[in-house]
Amino acid sequence: MGTWQLVLVGLVMLLGLFGVVTPGLPGPPIVWAGVLWWSMTERTASAWAVLAGATGVLLLNQAVIWLLPPRRPRGAGITRRAFLVAGASGVVGFFVLPVIGAVPGFLAGLYAMERRRLGGHGEAWASTRTVMRALGTSVLVELFACLLVVGGWIGAVVRG
Repeated sequence: MGTWQLVLVGLVMLLGLFGVVTPGLPGPPIVWAGVLWWSMTERTASAWAVLAGATGVLLLNQAVIWLLPPRRPRGAGITRRAFLVAGASGVVGFFVLPVIGAVPGFLAGLYAMERRRLGGHGEAWASTRTVMRALGTSVLVELFACLLVVGGWIGAVVRG
């Protein structure tokens, strides 16, 4: 697979990661499609293993999300912009502190946006907790699963 095609696959996966935190974009299927595209082009044992692992992780992710309470973003008072910033912060946190940095990154981005919107620490912290109770858990589970898939893909590409 050429460099440009790898870049395009990476961009598809990045779109999928942002799809997790953007209403209307199906994040996990987009990430999975990127892995499928790459594995169908590479056709190596490691590519098929990454595709099988991605399929398993994302199917397990869907089962876990189905068992979690439903999302209610309007009742929590979160704006789309705050949610997008929190998701982007989770992605950055994942790469700054591999794997476990996604959760603190998501929380930091959400808190920062709520602090900016509400003005004070107490109100921002209370709002962050409310948002996390309402929808953060299911989003974090989905984001974490997609980040694991992307991390596995990156590992396979780098390993070569």
